[in-house]
Amino acid sequence: MFAVWGMTEVGALTSTLASDAPDRAARSDGRPMAWNELRIFGDGTDEAPRGTVGRLAARGASVLVTYFQRPDLFAASFIVDDWFDTGDLAVMDDDGYIRIAGRSKDLVIRGGENIPVVEVEGLLLEHPDVDEISIVGVPDDRLGERAAAVVVPTDRAAPPTLADLTEFLARKQTAKQFWPEYLTVVDALPRTATGKIQKFRVLELVSLEGGQPS
Repeated sequence: MFAVWGMTEVGALTSTLASDAPDRAARSDGRPMAWNELRIFGDGTDEAPRGTVGRLAARGASVLVTYFQRPDLFAASFIVDDWFDTGDLAVMDDDGYIRIAGRSKDLVIRGGENIPVVEVEGLLLEHPDVDEISIVGVPDDRLGERAAAVVVPTDRAAPPTLADLTEFLARKQTAKQFWPEYLTVVDALPRTATGKIQKFRVLELVSLEGGQPS
């Protein structure tokens, strides 16, 4: 089994290898193809330390040459020099393998630390009482943002509590700073006509009552 990751603007960017351990594809999205380079950037234009979440950028032979009739959009798509901003968040290990951690627009920054929203959502979808979930950042005077979970429960009559979710994440050995601190239960998540969750409308649903800020 192989894991391959890419996007329209650059084609296939990463892949695991036939020589990798059998479980590598389950733990990683692969390493750069031979014709591209990848780099993880922090908040500015400096490379982020290995093992930390940052903005994934690429450069190389397969990066697009421009957007059709939108040279302004193309010019704004680079973090620094010729490093194209994929718009994704990722972690790179010491061997150069990456794991996608979410979209930069979905990023929650709590006390200066990036919360990998997609990974936390993925873990909580394993909870038997969670049918659907979306995590968004709510403003906070002290920490900048706190994570809020908006959940569609499996059983509408018996929704999970915030404690249920955080205890589940604790059993999954998820860092406490990644836990949601507010919970809102809804009947459905707002979506576009194509089924994509509308994060800006999810934020409008968040209730701060009953939260447990730490």
